[in-house]
Amino acid sequence: MNGERVPLPDLAAMQAYGARIAARLREGDVVALSGGLGAGKTTLARAIIGALGYEGEVPSPTFTIIETYDAPPLRLPIVHADFYRLENPSEVHEIGLDDYREGAALLAEWPEHAGGFAHERGCLAITLEIADEGRIAIARAGADWVERMP
Repeated sequence: MNGERVPLPDLAAMQAYGARIAARLREGDVVALSGGLGAGKTTLARAIIGALGYEGEVPSPTFTIIETYDAPPLRLPIVHADFYRLENPSEVHEIGLDDYREGAALLAEWPEHAGGFAHERGCLAITLEIADEGRIAIARAGADWVERMP
């Protein structure tokens, strides 16, 4: 399945795209962010979290694996996860991902290292590719995202 291609020529475009995703995000959703190193996964996650009302620094969860953000101040609770360091998808159970996700939306970087989330109805899968000076987002909607595509 091809995805909707969204050009993101600069940081302002990335932030605007993140704001559009944030405006449509619901409890239980997953935004699965794929792409190579430096493709902009954390930048897009930061844009989404900021658009939901977070004003502090948003660290990359590369080493902690999971960072959480509460509502309030956010419109809804967020779990920001970076699964890059997982060696086996079964490790998501060991870190208690399901417990973190309850009542929250998940922003998942390197989702393939966690077994993927594309099978979930509430998954918006975004692959980021480097293009010239900017990026291109290729978005694929799970069943619950079809009418909400950003």
